[in-house]
Amino acid sequence: MNEKNSAKAGELSGKEAAPGDEADAVNAAEEAADRAEARTDTTPADQADKEADEAGPNSGGPEPTRDQADPADRADRADRADKTLVAMPPVSRQDSAQPTADAVSEPDEGQADAATSGSEAAREPRDDGAASSTPPSDEQPEQREEREEREEQPGEEGKQQPEADAPKSPEAPTKPAPVSAPAPVRGPDANPESAPAPDPDPQPAPDPDPAKKPPAPSWAARRESDSERTSEFVALKPDLPRTASPRPVTPTHGPSSSGEKPGAGSGDSDRTREFTAPSRADNDRTMALTRPPAPSAAAPATSSGTGDAAGPPPPLDLLAQLTNTPPKAETVGRTVARRIKIWGTLVALLAVVLVAVQALRPLPTPTLKLTGKASHSADGGALSLPWPTEGQAVVDIDGLGRMGSYGEMKPLPIGSVAKVMTTYLILRDHPLKAGDKGPSMPVDQKAEDDYTNGVTEKESVVEVKAGQQISELEALQAVMLPSANNVARLLARWDASTEEAFIKKMNDTAKELGMTNTTYTDASGLIESTVSTAEDQVKLAKRAMTNPVFRQIAKLPSYQSTTTSGGSTLETARTQYNFNKLVPLNGVVGIKTGSTTKAGGNLVFAAETTVGDSKQLIIGAVFGQHKTPIIGTATAASKSLILAADKALRSETVVKKGEVVGQVDDGLGGMVPVVAAKDLTVPVWSGASVPIKLTDDGKALPHSANAGTEVGMLTVGSGAGEAQVPVTLKDDLSEPSFGAKLTRLG
Repeated sequence: MNEKNSAKAGELSGKEAAPGDEADAVNAAEEAADRAEARTDTTPADQADKEADEAGPNSGGPEPTRDQADPADRADRADRADKTLVAMPPVSRQDSAQPTADAVSEPDEGQADAATSGSEAAREPRDDGAASSTPPSDEQPEQREEREEREEQPGEEGKQQPEADAPKSPEAPTKPAPVSAPAPVRGPDANPESAPAPDPDPQPAPDPDPAKKPPAPSWAARRESDSERTSEFVALKPDLPRTASPRPVTPTHGPSSSGEKPGAGSGDSDRTREFTAPSRADNDRTMALTRPPAPSAAAPATSSGTGDAAGPPPPLDLLAQLTNTPPKAETVGRTVARRIKIWGTLVALLAVVLVAVQALRPLPTPTLKLTGKASHSADGGALSLPWPTEGQAVVDIDGLGRMGSYGEMKPLPIGSVAKVMTTYLILRDHPLKAGDKGPSMPVDQKAEDDYTNGVTEKESVVEVKAGQQISELEALQAVMLPSANNVARLLARWDASTEEAFIKKMNDTAKELGMTNTTYTDASGLIESTVSTAEDQVKLAKRAMTNPVFRQIAKLPSYQSTTTSGGSTLETARTQYNFNKLVPLNGVVGIKTGSTTKAGGNLVFAAETTVGDSKQLIIGAVFGQHKTPIIGTATAASKSLILAADKALRSETVVKKGEVVGQVDDGLGGMVPVVAAKDLTVPVWSGASVPIKLTDDGKALPHSANAGTEVGMLTVGSGAGEAQVPVTLKDDLSEPSFGAKLTRLG
């Protein structure tokens, strides 16, 4: 017999046992019998009392006889012993009767067989729900016959009902019949005289409901060896789910005391536990201790989060359970530290991202900055020029500035000088290459009529006939040199369909060029409402002279006409001459004359001159000359101004070689100085002030370069009068440092 299993079974008999476990209450009875045999020197009454106190209500040990205890004690011990027994499933009469006979017929075998037969007799189930107990091995035949007679004659209330009439309602589970306390088992060495005598007149408790008695299982009648009485340990963890038992727990009514009526002790008998038959095969007699079925409704989780129904506990509580270390109490310091860790991590992450972005961003393009003087003033006082005595006059050095001016700059009629704007717009919107004549245009009837009327009115015209074809280049030459009014109107209609639309373009362009005192009312300038100033026309002349075809046409003394008849008059001659008689003397390259009775003589001129190593362009205008001959007077005044300007120009060094004139800014705070690669010499005149600028010459600056690398140009003036020298790095240029990349904001 396995002592641990026996003790375990005795201990569980009075505690909560799960349905479906294999209960062996007889094991506890055997242990109690062994203790009784060891104490043979005590009296039967003391032995019974002591065994009852030691074993408890669930020990399953033997009860004292009537001579050794009073009825109250016997009832109490019988009730306690009844709570240790089990209601077995029903079995057939053949299965339940045979073990009892075998157990009674073998009282004189050896010590092991005697103990085994005693335990088997204690496990003997009752037949058909009748209250019975296995008689001790020394029971006399007369006593056994009397007991069997009483068992075969139950009272009216204990009559067994047929099994077919038993109720099957799920609300009223069947109750097993009350089981009497097992008889004491004697060991082989026990004294028969000291054993308690059996009760001569046992009173079995009536069965309140014989029809609901469960049959005893067949496995309960079979004999087990010591090696088979093993138990299977199942960990009783509260968080592991258990399958509900297939058979319900049924309270067992124990035998009532001699002074009680049947059913009076139901309150105590309802507290009994049932060891149900296992659901495994008959040959497996191991005992599995499992938990009772889980309640139908899941219990709510406890505040600590360790409840079974709420799932696993929170991580901190689980860690505390595993390490036996409870979580630390929440304090202000811990809260601040945790927030510092969280926000510190975020800040560190943002810092890493910021560093990566700043380091990988494209570098800004380096730029050149002028650190030297932005202008240069020539020595000497104000320049004195031979100005006309009336009208207006202006003299400029193209790209260097104005030498001087004369008269009030108020709008005046300008005559044929208006044809400068007409030619400029045609070349702008219909550009020509050098040596190209351009597209041909048909001569309309209006152009021929304008020629006929112009001869009569003494206008400047060129002979054309309707149906002729004239090239763009020849038409522009007719407008600029002999100043043909009829061809100027023909170009306007060819360009904009109507003269009015073309005139609008003329005024719009004047505004774009800053000619604030200029108004155009026709393409030829014959109408006196077309007005301007010498200053505005110099602005237009500078822009027109940038076009090489315009410049080529303006400096021609004459051209050969294809539309004229070759007559003896000025208008019909094949060779058409330039009205500007200064061309090509004294370097004069244009530009245009214009005269009317009201406007007087007007001339816009341009002359080239060499100063030092550069070629300069003198551009000026003389307007409002009414002294006759008006064109001659304007031409003479213009010639005097050209000669005086040429004489006043001289070369002067503005910047010397190696002088620091600026620096390269890498965009992130790095600066490298730049120096002039050679002397910068520019044309100036007495009292002149010329601007200086530093440019990259249209080339992107490098992010890194060695000292001496050319990185830009130092320029004085603009246009034709522009003078410039290259600038180089004084020191090595390096890429911005890593710290500069990280700290840049733009």
